[in-house]
Parts: sequence; C-alpha cells; structure tokens
Amino acid sequence: MPTMEEGQDMMMKKKNKDVIRLERESVIPILKPKLTVHLANLIEHSSDRAEFLKLCKRVEYTIRAWYLLQFEDLMQLYSLFDPVHGSQKLEQQNLSPDEIDILEQNFLTYLFQVMEKSNFKVATDEEIEVAHSGQYLLNLPITVDESKLDKKLLRSFFDAHPRENLPEFADKYVIFRRGIGIDKTTDYFFMEKVDVIITRFWAWILRTTRLYKLLSRRSNFRPKKDPKKEEEPEDDGLNIERIRLENMELSFRNLLSKNTIQEPTFDRIIVVYRRASSKIKAERGIYVKHFKSIPMADLEIVLPEKKNPSLTPMDLVKFLVSVIVGLVAVVGSIEMPKADLWVMFAILSTVIGYCAKIYFTFQQNMATYQNLITQSMYDKQLDSGRGTLLHLCDDVIQQEVKEVIISFFILMEQGKATLEDLDRQCEELIQDEFGEHCNFDVDDAVHKLEKLGIVCRDTIGRYYCVGLKRANEVIGVTTEELVLKAKQSSASA
Repeated sequence: MPTMEEGQDMMMKKKNKDVIRLERESVIPILKPKLTVHLANLIEHSSDRAEFLKLCKRVEYTIRAWYLLQFEDLMQLYSLFDPVHGSQKLEQQNLSPDEIDILEQNFLTYLFQVMEKSNFKVATDEEIEVAHSGQYLLNLPITVDESKLDKKLLRSFFDAHPRENLPEFADKYVIFRRGIGIDKTTDYFFMEKVDVIITRFWAWILRTTRLYKLLSRRSNFRPKKDPKKEEEPEDDGLNIERIRLENMELSFRNLLSKNTIQEPTFDRIIVVYRRASSKIKAERGIYVKHFKSIPMADLEIVLPEKKNPSLTPMDLVKFLVSVIVGLVAVVGSIEMPKADLWVMFAILSTVIGYCAKIYFTFQQNMATYQNLITQSMYDKQLDSGRGTLLHLCDDVIQQEVKEVIISFFILMEQGKATLEDLDRQCEELIQDEFGEHCNFDVDDAVHKLEKLGIVCRDTIGRYYCVGLKRANEVIGVTTEELVLKAKQSSASA
C-alpha cells in the first residue's frame, strides 16, 4: 500500500494489516489545572511550590491580555458575517462592496492565525485520499454540490496568502483538522458481510474473465509518485491500525458472530465555507462549523452542501450484467431439447435475488447515512459560528500557557539548555509524567518567555530562566489579581 511522507498522513501495510502512520501533533492534550498542580508537586520546597502556582496564574493572565484585542477584532468582524444576523449589521454600516470585501478578508486572516496558534492544520489532498481509501460506517459515495458553494471568498484569500499543499477544493471550503483518536464499533454486520462476500465473488469473476484490466485502465488512473516521498520518514510517528470487514477472513463461524471494526478519527474538525449567492441576493455569511471524533473513512459527513446519494455506476453495471446473464441463461435453457422449468426458475430467482440484494443494501446504507448525518448534527457537532470562535480563542490561550509553563519548569529544574535540548526535555517530561506524546512547539514557547522577560540567553546561545520570585516580580501584579483581592476584601467586610 502506498505511503505518503513529509509530515502528511501515511498509510502502509504490515503483516496483512492496514496501518495509518501519522505525524505527532503539536497540541498538548493535558488539562492546564492538572498540569500546573502536577508540576508544582514535583518541586521540593513548599514555598517554591506556592511561587510556581502564582507564576502560572500570572502567565495565564498576561497571555490572555495579549490576545484580548486580537480576539475582540475577530469577534467584531465575524458579527458582520454571521449567517444569521450579519446581513442586518452590514446594512446598518452602509459599506460599499469593496469595503465589505476588505473586512471579510481581514476576518479570514485573523481566523487562520487563530487556527495556527491552536495547532489546527488545513487538510491536504493526500490526507483526504488516505481518509477515503477505506470504508467504515458510511458505505455510500458522498459528493458536494459545488453549485451551492461560493468560490470567490476563499480563492481571493489564498491568492493574497499563498500556501503549499492546498487541497483542490480549497476555493470552495476548507477543512481544518487537529488531534488523532480511535473509534471502535461492535456489531453483527450481517448485510455488510454479505456485501463483502459478493464483492469478493465479483472481483473473482473480473479476474477470471480478465475484465478487470479494461476497467482498471478506465477508472483507476494513478499519478506517478515522487521518488523523494518514497523515503522513510526520519521522525517517529503514531501508527494506528484500521480494522475493516474487507480485510477479515469471513467464515461461517464469524459470519454469525459479532465483530469489532476500528478506524482512526480526527479528534477535531472545523469546516469553513460560504454558500453561493442567488440572483436576488448576494450571500455574505461565512459558516464555521466544529465537529469532534470524526472517523477518517467517514469524513464526508462533515462536507457542506452534500448531494443526496444514489446508486453508484458500479451498482447499475451489476444490475445490467445480472439481467443479461440471467436472460442468456434462460434463453439457453429454453433452446435445449428438454427445457427444465426448475433450472429456469432457479436462474431467474438467483438474478432477481441478486438485484434485490443490491437494492436493499442501498436502502440500508441510506438509512445508515441518515443516522450518521443526524448523529453528526447532535453528537458530533460541538458548535458553530460565534461559539466555535470563542472556543478557539480560549484554546489558543490554554495551549500557549501550557507551552510556557512546561518550558520554564524545565529550565528551572534542569538549568541552562539549548533550544534543541529544551525541546527534547519538554517532550520527555510530557511523556514520562503524563503518558502523552506531542511535537512540542519550543520556538513559540521560548519567544513568549523572552517577551515576558523571565528567560534570557547566555553568550553561547543557551537559555536560562530567572528565579521564581524574580519571575513573579518581573511580570508584576496583574489586573485580575487586583480584582480578586478587592472582591475578597469586600466579601470579608
């Protein structure tokens, strides 16, 4: 199975197993209160623990203040492009179309910055291809009705802000993804197993008749691979196995028993798009939808403006071939000297049963599709619009705070360190103390520490931190602390 290297999601086959190889995420998956308390408990002296906890709070208050104005600008801009009430606010502003274009591009600029700070990445064509290379719970071909999507908004943004590895659909919608998980489903999968058996039988017929060569020439064109991408990746990644019915050895025993299938998931998905304008009204609303735990193979359920699925061309071909084969067999049996009615009945029953099976399988897949769409709306969709943006803003602050706290703790405990050593020690701390893996963003953390004034560099480029008490003095008393102190004083009075 082909691999996709250079930091992209990758798939490979090992010992007859489908394994997806994924890069390690930069997000720190540890709750901030748990992180700060655990690190404080590792400090020997109680007075230092109290100073460290005070520093953690001051770091958070300061970083939150840094982002406050940027987040306010983001929310104010989105209020103009909210699909529900944005049009009314735009009318009140009496802005020209060119001025509105500038404002919406400013909003997208802020949005992409927040996405990057929150460690979201734009899904690439290679990642989408890997995600769609297998089936999980969704067994219908889902496509987007592109006529219902605007192509001007995102195209203008990417023309002004060029990026590498943009997907082919980036002018219509953008899929941001972050985090990796695993989804498991246990069931009997009766119809799915029957469908797998018939599919394997159909593949055997194609191989026997050598029709697969003709079909593969027409439908399975694959671009040439870049030899540079065939090299093994240098960094270690995360390997997650795909357990699918298509790869199982189906016997009479497990045909009637429960099976567990497994698929990697994108822990968080955010989709951004705009609907196409009508002849009557120009559409200015920008949709931002937030989903959780989406199986990679079922990524289609988050696509915007989906077409209603129908029978695939392959299903229609199966219908046609079955009818032709059945008619040929019936005519051949009639022309025999002694026509056997039971043989003709058996042939017709087989053909009708097979066609019925295709139809009822499609109906079952349609029901599954509707259930998945309903589930994505009620269970998988976390929020949309303003709620998603507020969540992102808080998420950025939490990630930044955790990076700064971990970096300072390492320098405080281990002493001077180069950037490479600090990066490695931070990752080892997260793994040893919390059992989590991440690709630590040390550059951003050190930049924040220098901006706070509590980390410096020596003459040979090694980083070192000031003492805990001095760090708290450098940051100083924050506004939040003054408010809390005043509140406590009024409560005790």
